[in-house]
Amino acid sequence: MSEEIDVVVIGAGQAGLATSHELEQRGVDHVVLEASVPGSSWLGRWDSFTLVGQNHTVRLPGAPYVGDDPQGFMGRAEIAAHLDAWAGRLRAPVRLGCPVRRLRTRDTGGFVLETDDGAIVSRVVVVSTGAYQRPHRPPAFATLPGGLPVVDLNGYRNPGGLPDGPVMVVGSGQSACQVAEELVLAGRDVVMACGRAPWFPRRAGDRDVFEWLLDTPFFDQRVEDLPTPAARFGANPQLSGAAGGHDLSYRTLAALGVRLGGHLLGADDGVVRLAPDLEASVAAGDDGYRLIRGFVLDLCSREGIDPPELPDPAPFAATPLETVPVRELGCVLVAAGFRPDYASWVQVPDLVDGLGFPVHVDGESVAAPDLHFVGVHFLRRRSSALLFGVGADASATASRIATRLGLPA
Repeated sequence: MSEEIDVVVIGAGQAGLATSHELEQRGVDHVVLEASVPGSSWLGRWDSFTLVGQNHTVRLPGAPYVGDDPQGFMGRAEIAAHLDAWAGRLRAPVRLGCPVRRLRTRDTGGFVLETDDGAIVSRVVVVSTGAYQRPHRPPAFATLPGGLPVVDLNGYRNPGGLPDGPVMVVGSGQSACQVAEELVLAGRDVVMACGRAPWFPRRAGDRDVFEWLLDTPFFDQRVEDLPTPAARFGANPQLSGAAGGHDLSYRTLAALGVRLGGHLLGADDGVVRLAPDLEASVAAGDDGYRLIRGFVLDLCSREGIDPPELPDPAPFAATPLETVPVRELGCVLVAAGFRPDYASWVQVPDLVDGLGFPVHVDGESVAAPDLHFVGVHFLRRRSSALLFGVGADASATASRIATRLGLPA
């Protein structure tokens, strides 16, 4: 016998809890299903992980940061504890340890959710299972020899947990750079296969970079504003919140002794090969810096603010690494980003586009009306999955659901 619940929210991370809060404000009865515990995706990060945005950028509806360190950077356990406490304050039931294995439509309308505790029939479903779900391994990884250990980022905890020997980090964004820095500071020999990612100084003048950018249209950019839809997979600006927050880029990593090369080409004849494109990757990152600088300087001009000193990038002088003998590597750590994985468990034809993102209008599935998404990267704008942006999307979705159910929006 199936259980019947009118509205179900899947996931108790920031997106699911924000949606629950907004539904509660509109008097919409619902249940939240969580596979593990609130904020479990944060607990899955490496031991020393911290936010990249300052604590005051945690601007969740009903759960903003109110601690005594607004300029600091919470660690993974603190973030998860913040979300867990928020879940405890919500009126809607949050069922922990209740993964949804499969979601499908019913011929008579609505949805069937298959869980470990049995089937649930629901009229409305909100999928809030995270911005990305599946670690991305570029095709070149298929050429690596089977005896070389390969560790995905979500399996990394600390330097001591990796096999002995030099570590090749593959990636270019915040996480790749943060882990490479942690490894080299721990005395590990680190090689980095670099992609293309923007960078920006942690502070410009007397303000943090996030404080600047939150006052600009940067986080309001939509998919239509990007060069191509695939640009959603682009890396976030290289920054760190560790040790109180500091600059982090290919230049700072090279100064610490990380050996840099171009993107991973693959392996043959016992040699891992890196593309001769490191200089192009650094130049692309510098272009990203100039783009972000433009947002800041435009704000200063518009508001009559004295602009901070933001000079052109310094010359890049590191010698690119192009080959590494396999026998010299202890392991390869993959930090090349993540990809959406909705189609593996949501059984709705034409649910996603060619990149795996839901096809939607204002967060509601085009393929299945009354199926909503919150917390998807660039769902409505760049900030859609972030701790200071997901609340707006949750509010819009809750209003749509309430209207559909005949309740005040």
